[in-house]
This record gives sequence, structure tokens and C-alpha cells, in this order.
Amino acid sequence: MDRYQRNITIALIIATFLAAIEVTVISTAMPVITKDLGGLDLISWVFAIYLLTYAVMTPIFGKLADLFGRKKIFITGATLFLVGSALCGLSQSMEQLIAYRAIQGIGAGALMPMTFTIVGDVFKYEDRAKAQAIIGSIWGIAGIFGPLVGGFFVDYFTWNWIFYVNIPFGLVSMFLIWKYLEEKIEKRKRKIDYGGAVTFIIGTTALLYALLSGGNEIAWNDPLMFGLFVIAFVFLFVFTIVQLKVAEPMIPFQLFKNRHLLIVNLSGFLLGAILIGLTAYLPLWVQGVLLLAATSSGLTLIPMSIGWPIGAFFSGRFIVRLGTKPLSLAGVILIAFGTIALAFINSVTSNVVLVLIMLIIGLGFGLSFTVFTVIVQSSVDWNNRGTAASSNAFLRTLGQTLGIAVLGAVLNQHIGGHTNNGTNVAPEILANGLHSVFILLAIIATICVLLVASLLPKEQPEFANKQSS
Repeated sequence: MDRYQRNITIALIIATFLAAIEVTVISTAMPVITKDLGGLDLISWVFAIYLLTYAVMTPIFGKLADLFGRKKIFITGATLFLVGSALCGLSQSMEQLIAYRAIQGIGAGALMPMTFTIVGDVFKYEDRAKAQAIIGSIWGIAGIFGPLVGGFFVDYFTWNWIFYVNIPFGLVSMFLIWKYLEEKIEKRKRKIDYGGAVTFIIGTTALLYALLSGGNEIAWNDPLMFGLFVIAFVFLFVFTIVQLKVAEPMIPFQLFKNRHLLIVNLSGFLLGAILIGLTAYLPLWVQGVLLLAATSSGLTLIPMSIGWPIGAFFSGRFIVRLGTKPLSLAGVILIAFGTIALAFINSVTSNVVLVLIMLIIGLGFGLSFTVFTVIVQSSVDWNNRGTAASSNAFLRTLGQTLGIAVLGAVLNQHIGGHTNNGTNVAPEILANGLHSVFILLAIIATICVLLVASLLPKEQPEFANKQSS
């Protein structure tokens, strides 16, 4: 790694860490925030709105990056993220916090895809996995240190500082990208797909809002829910028609004729559902079934955060020697093995066993996601790399959104009517519901293994040896 690549990597590490740690830091601080601002009934939207705006904006920023360059979009995204962070710290009500979290999410919708895209631009194929492994490991580090950082600021300062601390680090990242990132952008008239952007925003927002609200704020059989799905279907249908007709579509559907991209995107969608299922429901098992403290549930998830960077490291070391298919297949097999093991746990299963299972699953995610990202970077040319990376990020997020909706519905089928004043449920009833959730996760992981094993091409991606424009 030369000096130019090192400076860019440092900037991307900082940006990734800020976006990754945001979720875990705010999770720790939310009890204090709700005590200060009120609005406990709105707590889910502090997380949901960030996910919603992030998911909707990733493909749009990805296309803009292909039109106008990575540097401008990265700086724009970082600026929005930092402005949102500052406003979050100044929030005087839960409604304000939710609105400002939406701005943060929009900024993150540019930062994350640009990170993946810039790695593909500045590193050769044989070095992309190593660089991606370094950056990918930041997610694991954030998962470990996020709760500690959040607890520190809440205990020794005020909750506002979990947002303010982003600003100096974000400015450093922006400076490094602005000063060092070199781009050669073809000067020509740019055609922006306004029709596609508008229809996509409306359709996707309606769909994700319905999925995030279903069974909670809005009943599944409510007329409003039906209306949201109709709006989503109509506008996404129009979006598809627009994409097929415009000269420079926001999401070029011909990209999905590339079998590498198609299988990686489908796999990322499935793994996104598994990841959110583990993050949301394993702590519930530890606290609600094993009746252990909240600290124990957090410690159960940490092995996944440790295994992830280890798996990413091995991907970086062996991707050129072994190829993309064996490594990605090994990763999804480890995830499937871990989720199948979860399907057989019961109320007397030791927490130590859960720790080992999560370590194995973390290794699997580190192996597979790192290789998948390199495949996306190497399957298209420079002019489509931003679109490809952002589409992959969007599908992972959509997988998480659909996953939490479906898994939540499965759990509610078991515990509905058995809660005590809407809060507590008997451990044996909760265990039955979570057991069904874990079985579904195992099925999804098995489908992913079959998908990668049978359909992912053995040869390296088409543009593996092309670095940038």
C-alpha cells in the first residue's frame, strides 16, 4: 500500500467507523435520551428513520457518483451526516431527534457506497480484498466499542456528545478525500434521471414505511397499510418503466445480467435478513429465556464482532490464491452451520455455546461479505461501479427491513395474547417463538448456500484487473 492509498484508506476507515458505530452508540444512550426528551413510544423510529433514508438514498447517490465523481458525493454525504449529527445533539424533543436522524441517514446513504466504490477505484484486484478486510473489520470493532463509547459519554458527559464527537473525525475524513483522491472524470453533458429518482423515492419510502410500521404503529389489515402497498407497487412499477426508457437510468437493469452481480446481490439480501435477525432476537433469548442480565446478552453478540474481522482478514489473504467462489462458499456454509445450531438450542443450553455459535457466524460473515464486496467492485467498469456498489448496499438493507418484518410476524404469532400488560411473556412461550425464528434463519442460510454453490461463477469477475478510469 503506497502513501496515496494509505491516506485514502485512513479517510475511508474513519467514515466507516462513524457510520458503523452510530447504531450501537445510540442504542446504549436511548434510555437516557428518552428520559430527557420523553417520547418513549417513538423510540423505534429513532432507528427506523435512519434505516429508511439510508436505504432510499444509496442507489441515488451511487448513480450520481458515476456521473459526477466519487469525491463530490463523498463530501456531500459526509457534510449531511455531520450536519445531522450536530442537529441530533441539539434536539429538544424526540420528534426533532427523529427528523435529524433522517438527515444523518441520508448522509450515510452516500458514505457507505462511496467507501466500497473508492476501494475498487484505487486498489488493484489482488489488493482490494486486503483493503476491504481492513475497512470491513471496522464494523466488528464498532460493534465491540460502540456500547462502551456510548456508556462513557452518557456516564461522564451528556448524551448529546455521542453525536458531537462525530464532527472532528468526519472533518478529517473529508479533508483527506478532498486533498488526496484523484479522479479522471469524462467531461460531457450529464443526464440526470429525475423521473427515476422521484418514483424510486416515493415507491421505496412507502414500501419500507409499511414494512417498518406493520404490526406496530399500523395493523397489517388496516386500510392505510393497504394504501401504502398500493402506492409502493404503482410507483416502483413506473420506476421500472422509466429505467427501461431513459438514456442514463439510475439503476441500469442490464447490470443484473451479470451473473456475478446477480448472485452476490441475492445472497447479500438473504444475509441481511439473517444479520438483523441475530442482532435483534439473540439478546431477547439470553434475557427472556435464559433470564440473564442485559450485559450477558451484549457479551453474546461480541464474538460475532470478533469473528467478523478475522474472517475478513483471511479473505484478504487468500482471495487471489483460492478465488472468490471457494471463500464466499466457505463463509455462507459457516453461517448456515451456526444458524442450524441455533435452531437446536433450548432453555438449558449454556451461554458459552451461544458464544461459540456467534463466533462461527461472525467468521462466516467476515469471509462472505468481504468477498462479495470485492466481486461487486470487480464486476463492472468505473462508470457503473458506484451504481453497482450502492445497489448491493440497498439490497442488503432491504433484506434487513424485510427480515425484521417477517421474523417479527413469526414471533408475534407465538407470543401474541400471552404478554403481561404488553411487556413480559413467559420464558417457555418466548422460547417457542424464538425457536421458530431461528429455524427460519437456518432455512434462509441454507438457501444462500445452495445459491452460491450452484450459481456463483467460478471464474474471476470481468473487470478484476481494471483499476479505474
